[in-house]
Amino acid sequence: MGDKNARVPAPHAMPPLTFVLADPGSFGGRTSALLVVKRGRIVAEYHQEGDGIHTAQRTFSVAKSMAVTLIGHAAQQGAIDVKAPAMIAEWQSPGDPRAAITTEQLMRMASGLTSDTAGNRTDAIYMGGGSVRQWTTQWPLLARPGTRYRYANNDTLLATLSLKTARQKAGAPLDPAAFFDRLGMTRTFVEHDKDGDYILSSQVWTTARDLARLGLLYQNDGMWQGQRLLPEDWRRFVTAPNGPQPDGAFGYGAGFWLLDKSDGIPADAFGAFGNRGQYLIVIPSRELVIVRQGYDDDKQRLDIAKLVAAIVAADDPS
Repeated sequence: MGDKNARVPAPHAMPPLTFVLADPGSFGGRTSALLVVKRGRIVAEYHQEGDGIHTAQRTFSVAKSMAVTLIGHAAQQGAIDVKAPAMIAEWQSPGDPRAAITTEQLMRMASGLTSDTAGNRTDAIYMGGGSVRQWTTQWPLLARPGTRYRYANNDTLLATLSLKTARQKAGAPLDPAAFFDRLGMTRTFVEHDKDGDYILSSQVWTTARDLARLGLLYQNDGMWQGQRLLPEDWRRFVTAPNGPQPDGAFGYGAGFWLLDKSDGIPADAFGAFGNRGQYLIVIPSRELVIVRQGYDDDKQRLDIAKLVAAIVAADDPS
């Protein structure tokens, strides 16, 4: 909580990581911030020239993992059942097959809803003034829920709408800032549309240290300062690859990516991934949290598996 004494004093930090900080570009991409936390203390920290510990940057899809964290907190309080049908008012007409879609299926990108493009671009919401509800609730069902993986911004936005309704029914409005403040994430800002619906698929601004705090919540299995903020099995739940999986090097849980197939990385590693090189990686078995923020493009991309493997190799598990 706070920044005082957050760092391990030199020379007791992680000397082998000096090579990472000396040239973060050697792993590809354009790094703006890099943070390594071991047992709750910062052992390595880098910020590009002109930035500092309070420089907030857009999370892109790392926000999706923040959304499922807010859902987990509501589940801990008994306000939502993620295995029940999502609470989307526009789907409740008699005979609408979308009424069967659960919040969990939305979290796992397995809704079966139509996506017009890969990731179903939501520029109309992000930059065009369109509302979350107007844009996300209109799409028809294309596949039976739970049978197809299709990465979609809409799925997370719909899960957040379900969360908002659940919170309202429980008499406690959805308030991301209040939750993040409890973690000391006081430099984190969540955008909302003109109707007050939060755009938790991409539009969050935060610092590397704030992201590390979110990672520590998961490293601590949902406990924070002696209080349980997430259900006891939540970390296992969001990192379990139940249901259809994406092609490629990384698996998918419920709002988090899985690094269990990557060489040199412990099998329990998981993370939040965002466009242009935003990453939050948690490795509970090593008590490691890694944050990387960047401005990557098609020509310059970080190899996140290579970076994480290098940090793991430099880590002394003792």
